[in-house]
Amino acid sequence: MRALTWQGKRDVRVETVPDPELREPTDVLVRVTSTGICGSDLHLYEVLGPFMTPGDVLGHEPMGIVEEVGSAVTRLAPGDRVVVPFNVSCGTCWMCERGLHSQCETTQVTERGTGAALFGYSKLYGQVPGGQAEFLRVPFGDTLPVKVPQGPPDDRFVYLSDVLPTAWQAVAYANIPRGGSVTVLGLGPIGDMAARIAQHQGAELVVGVDLVPERLARARAHGVRTLDLREHGDHLPSVVRELTDGRGTDAAIDAVGMEAHGAPLARAAHQAVGLLPSGFAEKLMERAGVDRLAALSAAIEVVRRGGTVSISGVYGGSLDPLPMMTMFDKQLQLRMGQANVRHWTDEILPLLTDDDPLGVDGFATHHLPLDEGPAAYGTFQRKEDGMIKTVLNP
Repeated sequence: MRALTWQGKRDVRVETVPDPELREPTDVLVRVTSTGICGSDLHLYEVLGPFMTPGDVLGHEPMGIVEEVGSAVTRLAPGDRVVVPFNVSCGTCWMCERGLHSQCETTQVTERGTGAALFGYSKLYGQVPGGQAEFLRVPFGDTLPVKVPQGPPDDRFVYLSDVLPTAWQAVAYANIPRGGSVTVLGLGPIGDMAARIAQHQGAELVVGVDLVPERLARARAHGVRTLDLREHGDHLPSVVRELTDGRGTDAAIDAVGMEAHGAPLARAAHQAVGLLPSGFAEKLMERAGVDRLAALSAAIEVVRRGGTVSISGVYGGSLDPLPMMTMFDKQLQLRMGQANVRHWTDEILPLLTDDDPLGVDGFATHHLPLDEGPAAYGTFQRKEDGMIKTVLNP
């Protein structure tokens, strides 16, 4: 089959790789019809290369048609249409039963000390072949894939794989009071969708911060009070306080993560690690990695005293300094973590109707064939061509 593979820093290619096969009686084989490129994929493209092996199949946002089922699968049959969550979670262990699918005890990558395995996401999370491919082997066929109706275009449902549950959890963790306020740092796909969900759930003021004109315009068109970081970066907290009676917003969502703009020393460290031999770079990142914390620092500043900071952006550092005095003095609550995708999908699915309250039908800015995936990675990384969300169609 054809698949998008990692070959090195800023080097992804479409190659022919072996077709996946059923390995366990509980597996299903899915023919992928749509698969997204995620901001988290850019971390592999740019920063987390030491944890990758040339030939790794990328992607963790797929949906498609069931082609084959294992002998123990009872809830799916060939021809069913499914979305595949990015956590490889069993749905039945102690963690999954408590809604912590990203910590699934069946697939935890214990040799790395990390949580549940992820599709298409490096040695850190199991090195499981991903979904930017023509076919995908999916374990736990009765509990992991999300069966969706036939008929509507893929864009109605594909975001159940990542974007919708990640944004939903970000808003849930933010604990925004009804009629309250939230600042969303970063208006990429997750931040944009989190802003829409916050509005849908009753937030009166949603402030969105970014520096990409297309992202700002898109959020503004959905009623978000946008702030351009290029204009307000030096005094962002004071601008947010002016909008909120001097207090700051009830919550802040960091939807950016490790590759935030700013923090030139941390950026230099990222680039330097990328020049080291892979084995040494991997150990260095695990033991002494630092992130660019500009977005998280801004979230801590703009949130009101007693408020909540919700972190959905991916971080990978082990020695990140946090402003503990400020966080303690402001009596902040922090919630964070990989989205527990399967925990949220049944709650979100009823919203994916023709009324489309979250605007999923028009959410993608680009639809491309799989062969154009390598160029799309570069365009997305450079934030060119108005690219905010790309869906590949194998």
